[in-house]
Amino acid sequence: MPQGTEAVVRVAVAALWSSPDAVRPVDAPALGAPADVGAWVAGLDAAQQVGDAVLSQLLLGERVLVTEVRPDGWAHVVAVEQPSARLDPRGYPGWLPIAQLTTTASAAGGTARMVVDTAVTALHATAAGPVAIPGVVLGTRLAAAGEPVDGWQPVQAPGHPGPLWLPAAHLAAAPTAAPTADQVLAVAARLVDVEYLWGGMSAYGIDCSGLVHLVWRRLGVLVPRDASDQATAARRVELGAERVGDLYSFARPGRRIHHIGIVTAAGRQRERRMLHACYRHRRVLEERLSVERTATLLGAHRLGAGPAR
Repeated sequence: MPQGTEAVVRVAVAALWSSPDAVRPVDAPALGAPADVGAWVAGLDAAQQVGDAVLSQLLLGERVLVTEVRPDGWAHVVAVEQPSARLDPRGYPGWLPIAQLTTTASAAGGTARMVVDTAVTALHATAAGPVAIPGVVLGTRLAAAGEPVDGWQPVQAPGHPGPLWLPAAHLAAAPTAAPTADQVLAVAARLVDVEYLWGGMSAYGIDCSGLVHLVWRRLGVLVPRDASDQATAARRVELGAERVGDLYSFARPGRRIHHIGIVTAAGRQRERRMLHACYRHRRVLEERLSVERTATLLGAHRLGAGPAR
C-alpha cells in the first residue's frame, strides 16, 4: 500500500495509535483483522484506559489517506472524516496496522445510505449465517446491497466482494435533515454507562469528545474529533441562553479546552446538567454540574448541521 493511497478501515473498530512503539502487550486484541475491541477494553486496567497511546478510533468503512508505510506492517494515516484543524487540516493523524485497511472498490464508504442504530452488532456472511465482521458499532455507515430478506439487510463491506448481512432492525436510514435536540439526547442516552476510554469512540469505550463526535455522526453531521476543535467549530452561545442539545465546554484559566459535554438541562446555574463521558467517574453519565465543574465552565456552544461525508 504505497504512500498517498486512499484507503478505508476494514475492521469494525480500529484504534488510531500515537506511534507503533506506544503499543503494549495488552493491546494485542485491538491489532488484528478482525480486531476484538471488546476483549481489548476488558483487559485494560484503570491506568491503561487513560494512557496516551490511543489518539482516536475509526469505524468500519471510514476513509483515510495513507501518508507513510513502514516495513513492519504499520501505516501512518490521516483520518479524513475526523476533522482536526489543530493537528492537520486534512484530518486526524495517527498510526494503524496496514492489515486493518483495504483499498478494494467494494469499500464504497462514501455512498453509504444506512447507519448502524444499535450499540453493537455484527456483519454475517449470509443471512443468519456465520459472523464475518464482529463488533460493528453505533454510527457505522453502510451502503445497502439490495432489499431485506426475512428481516436481514444485505450491505456492502470493505474488503468483501459480495454482500454481508445484519438484522434490518439494527439499521436506520442515513439522516438527511439537521438533528433535533430530542434526537441528540436520545442517541447520547444509549451510551450511558459505557466505560471511559481515552481516545475511544465506540460503545466499547469512549471519551468526552468521542461521545460528541459519535452522537453527531450517527445523526449525519460531521464534527471535529477533539473538544477544543468542536467548540471552535460550533457557534458560541452566551451562558444563560444555552438550550438542551447544546454543548458545555470546560477549561482552566489560560489553558485549552479539556472537557466537553451535551447540555441536558439549562437555565439558572443550579439547574445546569449535562450528559458526558466523565474521566472522574470513568463512564458516560448524566448529572448536574458540580461546584468544581462549574468553576471551569468556559461557555456554551451550538453545533451546526454540516453533512457527514
